[in-house]
Amino acid sequence: MKGDNRVSNVFIDLKNLIGKDVRYIDTRFDLTNRDAGRDMYQMGHIEGAIYWDLEKDLSDMESKFGRHPMISKEKMTKLVQQAGLFLDDSIVIYDQGGSPFALRAYFLLEWAGFSDIHVLREGFEEAKKMLPISNLDLSCTLSNVSPIWKDELYVDIETVKKIVAGEVDAQLVDARSAIRYRGEIEPIDAVAGHIPTALNFDWEQLKQDGKFMKQEDLIEKLTNLTNNTKPVIAYCGSGVTAAPLYASLKEAGYENVQLYVGSYSDWIRENKVENSLM
Repeated sequence: MKGDNRVSNVFIDLKNLIGKDVRYIDTRFDLTNRDAGRDMYQMGHIEGAIYWDLEKDLSDMESKFGRHPMISKEKMTKLVQQAGLFLDDSIVIYDQGGSPFALRAYFLLEWAGFSDIHVLREGFEEAKKMLPISNLDLSCTLSNVSPIWKDELYVDIETVKKIVAGEVDAQLVDARSAIRYRGEIEPIDAVAGHIPTALNFDWEQLKQDGKFMKQEDLIEKLTNLTNNTKPVIAYCGSGVTAAPLYASLKEAGYENVQLYVGSYSDWIRENKVENSLM
C-alpha cells in the first residue's frame, strides 16, 4: 500500500490486504441503534482494529451546525493521538460494507493530513472470512502526531451561501434520494427541498451487491455529472452519506472535491430552499 498515495484511490479490495501490515479502524454503526456499532466491535473485529463511533468520535453532537456536525481540530488531534496513529501509517477503515461510516472517517483522516488511507470495499462479514478476528479491545500507545490540516477539503455554510449567490463558481451535489431532493417527502428534517443551485445524485447508486463499485464503474457513473474543472461540493442531510459521494467523485477523477459536513440540516437553520412545489 505504501508508495501509492494517490487520493483518488480511496477504496481497496480485501484480496489486496492479505499479509499486509496495516492499521485497521472499525467504524460500524447503526443510525437506528446507537450502541450497535460498539456491540458489533466487541463481538468480533479484525485483529488489531480500533473502534471509532460515528457520533462519539467522528461528529460533534453538541454543535448546532447540523445533525452530525464537523468535529474540531482539537478533537481530531486527540482522536488520532489516542489511536496511536502517525501520518505515514498505512490505514484501512471498514464498516458493514456499502455504508457511509468508514468514509466519514476517511474524510476526517484526509483532512488531518494522513495520506496512506483506504476504505475496505467489502464489509466486515466478508473480511472475517479472510482476515484474523479478535474480540479483545486494543490498547494503543499514545502518539504525538501533529496533523497537517487540509482545510481546503471542508466547506462551511458561509462558502455555500456564496456559491448559491453566484459569488463562487462551484457545483453543489445533493447525495440524498431524488424524492427528498425534490421535497416530495422529508422524513427527518423540518423543511423539505434542497439547497438552491444543487444537482442531485443519490449515493445509493454508487453501490452494487452491498459494496461500492469498482473505479471503472464509478468513472462511468459520474464522469458526466458536472464540470470536473471546477470545485464540486458533496452534501446530504447530515453530512454522513455525502462522504461516499465525496470519495466516489475522487475515484472518478474529479480533482477538486469538497464536503459540506453541516449539509442540508445545517443549511435550513437560516436559509431558503428549493423544492418541486415552487
